[in-house]
Amino acid sequence: MKSICVFCGANPGTDPRYAQAAFETGRTLAERGITLVFGGGKVGLMGATADGALSAGGRVVGVIPDFLRSRELSHPGVEEMIITQTMHQRKQRMAELSEGFIALPGGLGSMDELFEILTWAQLELHSCPVGLLNAGGYYDPLLAMLDRMREEGFLNPVNRGLLLASDSLDPLLAQMEARAAAGKASGGHLSRS
Repeated sequence: MKSICVFCGANPGTDPRYAQAAFETGRTLAERGITLVFGGGKVGLMGATADGALSAGGRVVGVIPDFLRSRELSHPGVEEMIITQTMHQRKQRMAELSEGFIALPGGLGSMDELFEILTWAQLELHSCPVGLLNAGGYYDPLLAMLDRMREEGFLNPVNRGLLLASDSLDPLLAQMEARAAAGKASGGHLSRS
């Protein structure tokens, strides 16, 4: 994977482990030569992720709708900033630029991004790996809910397996790299629309 999109909160959250995980994620991606694609903001976990990548000399691409530039304050250290008109265009552009996706702790926007990209994978619009970094156990209830959806017959077991998860970044990236390699072996990425 040459580029990974990180979905995360525009707030730092209440637990300092979240911001630490965001910074470490950005730094680790940069150290591995992986471009960080993110929502473009300098605040919250978005800013921490970009700061981590920039601190290690990584390539960072921000994608932010024009109407959010003042609210989320575009990250001044990011030279590659793509401005869109809508949130839909933002998500589409981030997907086009990315070969994998990681969700860090976040709120409604992060959930929207995560579930849309998972739905696209379920519909075979892409074959990129989707990972969830469960920093501080933040996503334990969500993972339990996904398991319940499977048990209750609302989520096919194959589709439940689309979301990779780990409490630590290195094992998560290893899972994602294995999934990406398997996707290339079976014909590569499918077209995105």
